[in-house]
Amino acid sequence: MKILLQFVKPVLGIIIVVLIAAGFIWRDQWLSLLDQKPSSGANKTSAASKKRGQSQKAEQEKVILSDQAIANLGLNVKSELPETYWKTFQVPGMIVDRPGRSDQGVISPVDGVVEKMNYYPGDTVRPGDVLYTIRILSETLQQTQTNLFKDTQNVVLAESKKKRLETTRGAIPESRIIEVVNEIKRLHVAIKGYQHELLSRGFSEQQLQKISSGDFVRDLDILVPDRMNRSDSTKTPVRLKVSEAETKQNPSLAFEIQESKLDLGQQVKTGEMLCLLANHRLLAIEGRAFRDETQLLERSVREGWPVEVDFQERESTHWPAIKQSFLIEYLSNVIDPVNRTFAFRMPLENQSRVVQQDRLSHVLWRFRPGQKVRLLIRVEKLENVFVLPADAVAREGAEAYVFTQNVNTFNRKQVRILARDRRHTVIANDGSLIPGSFVVQGSAEQLNRMLKSSSGDDLPEGYHIHADGSLHKNEDEGK
Repeated sequence: MKILLQFVKPVLGIIIVVLIAAGFIWRDQWLSLLDQKPSSGANKTSAASKKRGQSQKAEQEKVILSDQAIANLGLNVKSELPETYWKTFQVPGMIVDRPGRSDQGVISPVDGVVEKMNYYPGDTVRPGDVLYTIRILSETLQQTQTNLFKDTQNVVLAESKKKRLETTRGAIPESRIIEVVNEIKRLHVAIKGYQHELLSRGFSEQQLQKISSGDFVRDLDILVPDRMNRSDSTKTPVRLKVSEAETKQNPSLAFEIQESKLDLGQQVKTGEMLCLLANHRLLAIEGRAFRDETQLLERSVREGWPVEVDFQERESTHWPAIKQSFLIEYLSNVIDPVNRTFAFRMPLENQSRVVQQDRLSHVLWRFRPGQKVRLLIRVEKLENVFVLPADAVAREGAEAYVFTQNVNTFNRKQVRILARDRRHTVIANDGSLIPGSFVVQGSAEQLNRMLKSSSGDDLPEGYHIHADGSLHKNEDEGK
């Protein structure tokens, strides 16, 4: 037996070596057999499995909600179309008075004593309203009135003398007539000088006529100036009071007494500030930017790009839409040494309405000096993109999703974000979202949580889903 085993072992070794060598030589043939497709039965099984996987994935990308659930969530849907979006950078801003246009100081034109105060800080006044009555103490003005009266009478006497001399022309030297004519010219020049001085002190044309007849003015009314006629310094403010009906039609005619420190009986000097009137129809928006943002602002000015202003108002303010385009009209060349910023400004046309209270009308302005705003400066233009509200996009790590509505079915769509700001999210128009799709405008994160917590085909109890995505109550429900 041992002899037999000694003979068999070498033979078996040789056979194994031969088989290994043969397998290596014909490896292409037997490896190809392993790559052959499975049987038709196996193919059908694999295809069905793949189809079920796709179906399950599709079911996992949608959530079904009842009408009541949609109402409770407050879901708003909008058909989205590609549009243009501007990338911006944000800077803080504030509404300020426009120098020389929003505020107007009323100064005392004479030395005197305050005898009457008809309005106080916070009151609404109109051109022609009498603010104060001042008793004139200026000796100079009293003398000017006296001179105006005397020279007016002297002109009358000189004119009479001239007529008398002209009737005796030839019997008297011609030089006497010339002297009278020159005297009349001198008196007229003097009278105009007196009138101009009194007009510049707040006297009216009617008062000048009274002074010329000897009725001197001792009390001077300080009126609300007429903004439209203030460029003509030779004319007194308008004397006609503006009606409340006219104010309602044009509230810009009204002023608010913003500041006044006068008391009855107080003595005032010429040029002393009596009160500060404010009319907020023409304001300005002032922004603050850093030095390294100068080029961006300069480009905005050069290209004529408007600045977007966020007034941070509630949607229920009930004011008309703002149709104004905000263009930068001023860039400061001075940097604030404290905050290292420089100012830039844009004009703002205010809105107003009249509020009636206790038979008095007050002008209420929409925008007020000191109000904080956000300014969005344009830097880059993105075209053919979808612009959605910020909360219309759900995030999962690096992935982003929106939800489209098909009646009661809400499908999740993966999208690519191009840009974001505080209010908007910009989506690429790359085919992931079809133009015209009805996209949910908010609560995307909540819908995404609901989708992840459901199996995808969960239905409200007692309901069934139709092929069009609508949810219907079972017919036998409640029987």
